[in-house]
Amino acid sequence: MRKIALLLIVLLGVAHFATVIQCEEDDVAEVDEVDDSDDEEDEDDGTEVKDENGVLVLTDNNFDTFMEGKDTVLVEFYAPWCGHCKQFASEYEKIAQSLKENDPPIPVAKVDATKSSSLASRFEVSGYPTFKIMKKGEPVEYDGAKNEQAIVAQVKEVAQPDWKPPPEATLVLTKDSFDDVVNNADIILVEFYAPWCGHCKQLAPEYEKAAKDLSQRSPPIPLAKVDATQEKDIAIRFGVSGYPTLKIFRKGKAFDYNGPREKSGIVDYMSEQAGPPSKQVQMVKQVSEFIKDGDDAVIVGVFSSEQDTTYDLYLEACHVLREDFKFLHTFSSDLAKLLNASPGQVVMVQPEKFRSKYEKASHTLTIKDSTEVSEVQDFFKKHILPLVGHRKQSNDAKRYTKRPLVVVYYGVDFGFDFRKATQFWRSKVLEVAKDFPEYTFAIADEEDYSDELKSLGLSDSGEEVNVGILADGGKKFAMEPEEFDSEVLREFIMAFKKGKLKPVIKSQPVPKNNKGPVKVVVGKTFDDIVMDTKKDVLIEFYAPWCGHCKKLDPDYTALGKKYKNEKNLVIAKMDATANDVPHDSYKTEGFPTIYFAPSNSKQSPIKFEGGDRTIEGFSKFLEQHATQLSQSKDEL
Repeated sequence: MRKIALLLIVLLGVAHFATVIQCEEDDVAEVDEVDDSDDEEDEDDGTEVKDENGVLVLTDNNFDTFMEGKDTVLVEFYAPWCGHCKQFASEYEKIAQSLKENDPPIPVAKVDATKSSSLASRFEVSGYPTFKIMKKGEPVEYDGAKNEQAIVAQVKEVAQPDWKPPPEATLVLTKDSFDDVVNNADIILVEFYAPWCGHCKQLAPEYEKAAKDLSQRSPPIPLAKVDATQEKDIAIRFGVSGYPTLKIFRKGKAFDYNGPREKSGIVDYMSEQAGPPSKQVQMVKQVSEFIKDGDDAVIVGVFSSEQDTTYDLYLEACHVLREDFKFLHTFSSDLAKLLNASPGQVVMVQPEKFRSKYEKASHTLTIKDSTEVSEVQDFFKKHILPLVGHRKQSNDAKRYTKRPLVVVYYGVDFGFDFRKATQFWRSKVLEVAKDFPEYTFAIADEEDYSDELKSLGLSDSGEEVNVGILADGGKKFAMEPEEFDSEVLREFIMAFKKGKLKPVIKSQPVPKNNKGPVKVVVGKTFDDIVMDTKKDVLIEFYAPWCGHCKKLDPDYTALGKKYKNEKNLVIAKMDATANDVPHDSYKTEGFPTIYFAPSNSKQSPIKFEGGDRTIEGFSKFLEQHATQLSQSKDEL
């Protein structure tokens, strides 16, 4: 019996063990089935088009597939964080419903431009929300009101079978048409562009919108464009060295365009440019107020009538300088009396606050039939500044570009409460300025120019008044902090004149080991390396935070390795945010900026333009401009 009982126990144990194993296998099978299910879900490649309240969700993955065979689709490019987008969401869903009821229905979609960056870049989306009407896969710009009625109407119009895109309002000029169009236009704006240029692509829709608006003006103002990569002769003729370059032409004469680069700004600027460069004044009170409270010299041309031949010559002279000067003219005898002028004369009067016993309050030029336009322009330039003017951020680029420039920094304020203190220090400067006519003198508010004071090492001087000299070639000189008076200023300027001062140069420490394929340049070594007349130098100005610079770094290093055996060629780089560039010829307006400094022309470096920032692109550039490359292209 014991044996039978023992056998039963063993059999029961085996049966239980088998049951457990079976359960485990079933569980594993179930898990495998679940895993298979998950795998199937993970296989979603993002091409599925989801529907959110009637609006289809498009992405980089499904956009092109969805557009195949579609005649018309409305697409909104948005950003999840954009307040305008959030506010417009319910309106957009109404638009989707309305277009769904159209015959045939018109799909309405949206793209998260922050996630689908390829689409955003492809369609040059720069703001949110941006709407595009896709017509047979091609984008049509929507620039109307952002409401249901306007958008639906525009989409339905584009959806019509016979709809065709309107012709471009921007004229396309080539060597065959350029001179004829430009020479016969009273005024025309011309854009010189490169097809690969990102800034040009960004400008294009704004430029076209402005062209449409200005074409409807009376009289119309034409806008045109020239592909500078194809029409190289025209680009060279007008000194085009970067893209986009915009120029205003008046009967064939070119003038720099210094206005905004968005639609409304272009329209306003060109509308103003189309008018006369000088504004007519009739009231004595107007001119008197300009003289009493103005910040700039008052320029008034006095003429007998519009038929006066000297009036036409005056306007021609004003056209060239209208960006930098405010011109007035009058036919009033009362104003002529106020200005002590006769018809055919131009008077320049300094505002009362800038007058001194060391200079004339006004200057007069008599225009004759034999007077050259350049003579009138030289008159404007010569007398526009007082002996000691007020340098401000608003007039710096127009008035204070001449070097050497002596700047006296303190709390400048011509308001009623502070005018006396401002003039007290200015009078000290005047006593010295009268003896140095070869230099330009100015006072400047220390808060407005805090960065400049810092670069001079004077921001913590502890003195009420500080002085700096901005010299040729970007060099800067600082006066040692001490109590300010006329004699101290005079001694400083005499020391500068005799060449006894050392320039102030912001610089990182000089690298102890600089034997890498790319030489590191700092402020203190710029002249030794870049301006070395025995060697050609390719110099990259970069910023540590610049993404384009980081992307360029491997190729630029490889370029240095490629030319490492060239004794007469240096591949170099400089952190332009931490070092001064002590020469004005090497201007950096963005990063990276790259110049080639030939051994025989250091003051006229050649800027690297174009999008081919590869080893091959740089090599081609070097081989084109190098003055003493020892190896041939094949050897390299």
